[in-house]
Amino acid sequence: MIDITLPDGTVRPFENNVTPMDVAKSISEGFARNVISASFNGTTVETHTPLTSDGALILYTWNDKEGKKAFWHSSAHVLAQALEELYPGVKLSIGPAIENGFYYDIDLGDQSLSDKDFKTIEDKMLEIARGKHEFSMRSASKADALSLYKSQNNEYKVELIENLEDGTITFCDHDTFTDLCRGGHIPNTSIIKAVKIMSVAGAYWRGDEKNKQLTRVYGISFPKQKDLTEYLHLLEEAKKRDHRKLGRELELFTFSSKVGQGLPLWLPKGAALRERLEDFLKKAQKKAGYEMVVTPHIGQKELYVTSGHYAKYGADSFQPIHTPVEGEEFLLKPMNCPHHCEIYNAKPFSYKELPKRYAEFGTVYRYEQSGELHGLTRVRGFTQDDAHIFCMPDQLDEEFKNVIDLVLYVFGSLGFENFTAQVSLRDPNTPEKYIGSDENWEKAEAAILNAAIDKGLDYVVETGEAAFYGPKLDFMVKDALGRSWQLGTIQVDYNLPERFDLTYKGSDNELHRPVMIHRAPFGSMERFIAILLEHTGGNFPLWLMPTQAIVLSISEKYEKYAEKVLNLLENDEIRALADNRNETIGKKIREAEMAKIPYMIIIGEQEEKENKITVRQHGGEDLGMISVEDFKKIIDTEVNKTLKTFKQ
Repeated sequence: MIDITLPDGTVRPFENNVTPMDVAKSISEGFARNVISASFNGTTVETHTPLTSDGALILYTWNDKEGKKAFWHSSAHVLAQALEELYPGVKLSIGPAIENGFYYDIDLGDQSLSDKDFKTIEDKMLEIARGKHEFSMRSASKADALSLYKSQNNEYKVELIENLEDGTITFCDHDTFTDLCRGGHIPNTSIIKAVKIMSVAGAYWRGDEKNKQLTRVYGISFPKQKDLTEYLHLLEEAKKRDHRKLGRELELFTFSSKVGQGLPLWLPKGAALRERLEDFLKKAQKKAGYEMVVTPHIGQKELYVTSGHYAKYGADSFQPIHTPVEGEEFLLKPMNCPHHCEIYNAKPFSYKELPKRYAEFGTVYRYEQSGELHGLTRVRGFTQDDAHIFCMPDQLDEEFKNVIDLVLYVFGSLGFENFTAQVSLRDPNTPEKYIGSDENWEKAEAAILNAAIDKGLDYVVETGEAAFYGPKLDFMVKDALGRSWQLGTIQVDYNLPERFDLTYKGSDNELHRPVMIHRAPFGSMERFIAILLEHTGGNFPLWLMPTQAIVLSISEKYEKYAEKVLNLLENDEIRALADNRNETIGKKIREAEMAKIPYMIIIGEQEEKENKITVRQHGGEDLGMISVEDFKKIIDTEVNKTLKTFKQ
């Protein structure tokens, strides 16, 4: 007998050679029908793999991340089989599961493949899937594996096998198809009910442009047709909400090849939007006891060598700036924290003066590869809503919890209600990735876990996701389309205070080391605005909208009254514009709708006569004829629904 430990901690005895599927059936037949993958003692296994020792078993369904990975990995095998049957002589290379779906890189030789062929490939994949072919793993010697692919003249598989150790090589078979594979499959092909080929692209073998360019076929699959239908609908909605598209339409930002890739230019409306976000956070920060500081965009190389950022970012970032002085080098700053450490070091502190909370909207620079740049979500220059708290160890718990409160206030004011927290810890198996002592890491990790528990956060623990200088608490927010984004981060750092020799004089009149908290509720202004754009579809909370109302006069006769209304709105601090063009009122309304202006104020003969306004809401709802004072109350009520006063 062997003992199997289930995720809830239950330990159950089973006969030797029991399979994960047998265990699933012992729990419930209904549950077993949904199990598609498993892991045993942390290693991915097939659902029919015999288990021969005690261990921890996790059973995955489609609803689990690992379940989807196995589903899409298996689908990549089916895609490869379909391509082999449809394109005789094609050479396969690699085909992994990715975040959404899978791909397979192939060498088509003289053949070609385009979007006209997608339906044929999909039909072939579904035909194979209906065969209910089991996925079966087997070992092979290196000699046999090489012989197989050399006989097929497949230099890609040969190269992969040559880099493997004999005794570690396995294949996966299903139907008439076999492929070099490490494992991790669904029980059989029939679980795949819906398939969509998404695109084709060029991809250099092993990502090296010196190698041959292969054809990469992207696909996605689901266990139900309705899941595919919903996914495609979300994709269409995502296209409409793409922040790059909305940014152009709403005139928020642009890019220029002359300025450089990944360096956004903020247009007047976008700059005003940023300013309101900054003012919003500055107001809350002031109540929470933060002091604003300003630091330069560059620093001496030695500053970032001391902090460890040069070792982390130096090789892959902007190269040093050389001055006329021999040997003098500066860097565009990759992070604000070293500068804030030096601000702290500018004077001695007593324990009575701590904590010190320094905040800055500081722009930093990273040389992202051109292929990784994407609108505002991946840029080379971005502004962080950075702050660093220097406190005594016994103040750490309270300060960390206060930052959590600030992050939750930001999310609530901007409509991000669906989120989980992620406690990111170091990977004990790769200590070389981190700086600092084990003792400091253990204290920092414990502080974050305790704060997450005390604040009642819904959190998960991710090992290996910590920053190189300390563990962190990241907030994973789901947007209106159900996509997950990392927004907001809080980090505990015992290491930079040591590297910069930061001290304070304690009540014992001795010098002590402060603890440092890094925090950024937005993360970066660029990325946050991009995600907010896609979350809201450009319909920002009213308090944040660049233009809250637009006054539309029916004809030139009512321009004076329109100007009077505009002045009244501006006096009440309502951001408004007037459209007095010689255009039809219908056209003006359509354009205001496209610009996503929340309220349209119609001015005509009756409105002027009664000294009132007719209000139409974005989306078409008519609020009727009301006074300007009543309209102001509508604005105030809506703003106050989301923009609460921050209370520390």
